[in-house]
Amino acid sequence: MAERMEPGTVSRTAPRLAFLAATVVFAGFFINTFLYVLTNGPTPARITIALLCLSALMFLQLKVFSNPRSELHSPVAYAALAAQAALIWVPVAYFGEDWIGLPGFLAGSAALVLPRLAGWLVFAANAVAIGALQAHYTGPFIDILYMVMVTTSTGLIVYGLSRLRSLVAELDCARSELAKLAVTQERLRFARDLHDLLGFSLSAITLKIELTCRLVASNAERAREELTEVLAVARQALTDVRAVASSYRQLSLDDEIASARSVLSAAGVDVTLDARQGELPSGISTVLATVLREGVTNILRHSRAERCAITLTREDGSVSIEIVNDGRRTPGEPSGRGLDNLTTRVGAFAGELEAGPVDEKTFRLHATVPITAEPIAEDDAEHHDRMPSMAPRLALLLVSAVFTVYFVNGVLWTLDAGLGPGATALTVACLVGSLALQLGCFSNPRFELHTPAGYAALAALATFTFLPIVTFERPTLGIYGFVAGSALLVLRPPVNWAASGAVLLGVCGLQWAYGGGWFGVGYGIVATMNGALVVYGMSRLRSMVQELHDARSELAELAVTQERLRFARDLHDLLGYSLSAITLKTELAGQLVLRDPARATHELGEVLVICRQALTDVRSVARSYRELSLDEEAQSAQALLRAADIDVTMRLDECDLPQDVRTTLATVLREGVTNLLRHSKAERCEITLTHSTGTVTMDIVNDGVPASGRHELAGSGIDNLTTRVRAVGGTLRACSEADIYRLHAEIPVG
Repeated sequence: MAERMEPGTVSRTAPRLAFLAATVVFAGFFINTFLYVLTNGPTPARITIALLCLSALMFLQLKVFSNPRSELHSPVAYAALAAQAALIWVPVAYFGEDWIGLPGFLAGSAALVLPRLAGWLVFAANAVAIGALQAHYTGPFIDILYMVMVTTSTGLIVYGLSRLRSLVAELDCARSELAKLAVTQERLRFARDLHDLLGFSLSAITLKIELTCRLVASNAERAREELTEVLAVARQALTDVRAVASSYRQLSLDDEIASARSVLSAAGVDVTLDARQGELPSGISTVLATVLREGVTNILRHSRAERCAITLTREDGSVSIEIVNDGRRTPGEPSGRGLDNLTTRVGAFAGELEAGPVDEKTFRLHATVPITAEPIAEDDAEHHDRMPSMAPRLALLLVSAVFTVYFVNGVLWTLDAGLGPGATALTVACLVGSLALQLGCFSNPRFELHTPAGYAALAALATFTFLPIVTFERPTLGIYGFVAGSALLVLRPPVNWAASGAVLLGVCGLQWAYGGGWFGVGYGIVATMNGALVVYGMSRLRSMVQELHDARSELAELAVTQERLRFARDLHDLLGYSLSAITLKTELAGQLVLRDPARATHELGEVLVICRQALTDVRSVARSYRELSLDEEAQSAQALLRAADIDVTMRLDECDLPQDVRTTLATVLREGVTNLLRHSKAERCEITLTHSTGTVTMDIVNDGVPASGRHELAGSGIDNLTTRVRAVGGTLRACSEADIYRLHAEIPVG
């Protein structure tokens, strides 16, 4: 197989190689025609007219028909095709048989420019016309068939090199689009997981906090029990944050059943539960737990239910869950994306989901999943994977067609040589071997070229090429271009160019030794160079098309990885902070509920505010947008630290900063406070923001360094912050100094 290249290198090299190969190959065809003109009456007028016509044809071919940026189905392209037809067919009356090798260019260009059926009809018409013209000039059937094959092969080479050059550019663009689609799908997955996991947790916390606020004054012990459950939900939500960020989450169906019963009871809903599902595979258990979560979340958010019946049954190789409640939502109320997400999840296990009203007051959610089901690929993913595979197939078809035409021409030359039956059979067998090696090895992207097998195949190809020539002393029997071009593919530079040059010299020597004369030597040089570049160019382009096709999944995975890292960072910075604050304030309220109910109620009110903000953050992270307010974060940090009995000193300079810098500083402040609450036993904290010429600096200093030397300093939060600060051109430093810990961020500002 061709050497593996980095995706970026491929995208730059492939179009250049395509242009170079097309230029040299097309020039070879035109030089060949010019040699015929020089051989048969090289008058000044013939030479001048030939040079002008051939130069114009070269210009049209490279700048219009083989240019990936050209609009081929346009009036300009049609005019160029008409000009090409005139430059090819009109001079035939003047140059005669010397000019009839060029209509293949018109055939290939017509296939590119005209509608599909019309283009290939014109292609065939050119081949037939050349056959008729050759019959007029010479007459022997072998010559007629040979010229028809030459026109066909030339047309296919023109079409193939031009189309493949365009395909390389198209695939290069398609890679970026596919990577974007992969990122979009990953964002949708993230949003779905956030909705299913964190949305439920935050809704449950909100509901229980509201209930606890009502209970503080009348039933303090019950309030403490509810706060204990809130703490459990908050800690589970923190685990969910990490699970979603790492793209993995298995839910326990038993735990979700218990949680659903508790949350619905807290909301005053009479719950009837019948669970007879038994032991289930983890994937199916997770999807049923997700259905239960979403059903309960919808009841809490969108209905005024008083009764709810949850039933899980297992029978006939499937398991089903049914959630029925009497709190049907009011008409016109938005339904959100939750049920759509559930349909996708259940469908991934070959299951079915039904959701809708049973009567005027009752709503039913029912899901059935086969127990033996495994997750299946989504149709969209299959479609995107299937669509670009047409390019490698087209490349294979064109390469096979071109090389087969070369083979047929070789057979025609052999039949025209007048050899005996044994010699003809041996030569045709060698040609068959050459074609098989060319298609099966040297032009196969999956074949390892730079290996002993590749070198052995090259030696066999050289044997098949030169054996009939040397044995029967006929320089027209082999396909020199196959071995010269394959040497360029198999051997490494500069050996490959030396070997190809040696083949070229060998062809010249054989042509001279066996009576080809100067014309034979010149023809051998042009034909060998042309054939070698056709073999090298089309084989290498086919390989690059395959490489680009294979690389798109790798690029998409890299794009998804980057999106996952961004998502994990945002989850950590936003939701990790909120959930930590909820946990801290809930613990504080639990301590105050008996001795200071008023203060406990105040803290619970702040928890409600944080919960609602966290729900907003869930949506903002999922849609990849969040601008933090530095002022709001400063106020929140001060209140949170004071609630934790930490003495706070805060000095923030008034300064006008760009929004991205303010958001970054707000994130630094969030992370600093989160780390302080999680990892230290601080009693004092000082937060300063100073602005000098060209620089803004934030320092968060506290006295809570652990005795262990603060081994937690290198956690993912600091790494995330470092990435964010560097993104705006700044630096971040986190270190312990004597008995204090310092987080220092410095960002340049204009």
